[in-house]
Amino acid sequence: MSAISPFAIETQNLTKRFGHFTAVNGVTFRVPRGSIFGFLGPNGAGKTTTMRVLLGLLAPTSGSARVLGYEVAHQPRDVKQRIGYMSQRFSLYDDLTVAENLRFYGRTYGLNRDRLRARMQFVLEMADLVGRDRMRGRELSGGWRQRLALGAAIMHEPELVFLDEPTAGVDPVSRRAFWELLYRLAHGGTTIFVTTHYMDEAEHCQELAFIHAGKIVAQGSPADLKVTLMAGQVIEISPDNPPEAMRLLKLARADGRLAVDDVALYGAQIHVVAKDAQAVMDSIAVVLRSGGVQAEPLDVIAPSLEDVFLSCIR
Repeated sequence: MSAISPFAIETQNLTKRFGHFTAVNGVTFRVPRGSIFGFLGPNGAGKTTTMRVLLGLLAPTSGSARVLGYEVAHQPRDVKQRIGYMSQRFSLYDDLTVAENLRFYGRTYGLNRDRLRARMQFVLEMADLVGRDRMRGRELSGGWRQRLALGAAIMHEPELVFLDEPTAGVDPVSRRAFWELLYRLAHGGTTIFVTTHYMDEAEHCQELAFIHAGKIVAQGSPADLKVTLMAGQVIEISPDNPPEAMRLLKLARADGRLAVDDVALYGAQIHVVAKDAQAVMDSIAVVLRSGGVQAEPLDVIAPSLEDVFLSCIR
């Protein structure tokens, strides 16, 4: 039997090397049971490699990883029986209907007869797929395909579900609906481990870990990270010409006319990070006006998670 622990996942100095390349470098974190845990980082940061180790698909080079109380390196079969996994790509069968996909995966997980029918009905209702059960996978839109993939991953009632970039390429409305499904699962006691590069989605996680170049650079709740890890204040600028405003501000920072820590583009806005926002706002306005860019007013705002992440790796 697995040891009883309040944590669904526990890693200690987890490291994975491929030859001379270190993909995951001494990663340590814990995921509370029944929580939604976000694992964030850019492409190549080590997110997927870490997840594959936790899934028992890769052996760690050093360190340890326990999933649901089992040591992954030595008890991978015990782990795999108790987890679900949803890959970034649609992993179900396009030629099968919704019901046929669920039936296939249910039987793969060892469900049969009454239990299989009950779980299929639960998934159809949970994912709002009732009435779509005869549609083939290829006929579903991106949002409905993701719902079906999530449903297939939880057919066997896993204690822990791994989701790898689950809403990549999905429209905002479908993303919101998908996250509502995750809240319902977590409320029912299922632990969710999700990788994402959408910072707005990360706001919905109870706990987060930022990974960069194979190392954890920050972890905690979204609110705590904003309070404790943001180095400086954030000034938001809405210029009439964002590309030119970026060029002017970066040039002024590089040649010492503007004492700020960072300048970054956020859609149509620009975020400038400075130790003392009020002390540099006049200088920012002068730089922009001298270059013919209009940007009034300048606002000091609460940092976003993306601001915090950039601050951590800067």
